[in-house]
Amino acid sequence: MRLIPAVLLALVAASPALAQSPDLIFKKSTVFRLLTPDDKLATYAIDDPEIDGVACHYTVPERGGVAGGLGLAEEVSDVSLACRQVGPVKFKAKFEQGDVMFRQSRSLLFKRMQIVRGCDEKRNVLVYLVYSDKLIDGSPKNSTSSVPIMPWGMAEAPRCKDWLK
Repeated sequence: MRLIPAVLLALVAASPALAQSPDLIFKKSTVFRLLTPDDKLATYAIDDPEIDGVACHYTVPERGGVAGGLGLAEEVSDVSLACRQVGPVKFKAKFEQGDVMFRQSRSLLFKRMQIVRGCDEKRNVLVYLVYSDKLIDGSPKNSTSSVPIMPWGMAEAPRCKDWLK
């Protein structure tokens, strides 16, 4: 019975990462299936909810077949990631190294994909890492993307180290 409050607390603590839905850019079939949905690669875009001017695109495999069509298939951990500065960078709040920027379930239970953010203080670069984890067994599969913070227009580029907790 104590598990339920812990789960609710975890969901509330993760709310910034759950606050937005990614934008589907496109899907491409990789395996044709005659009577059930095809296996696909799906590319999505997501804006960093805590840093204006930074967006990430990621591509994930989506299983088809009967289990995939019903939403019961456990998705594989292969995810690619590319993040870029798309406007003037403006930090909304201080953050810690490895804070979760986005989280998404990748199975009916216990498996999730996460995009986390950090700051390379020396180079003034935001670093984003995507990986999958499970309750018991995570995956070493991951992808990293870097976003050098550059001046935009006449504004000077902020320093990410000034926004670290």
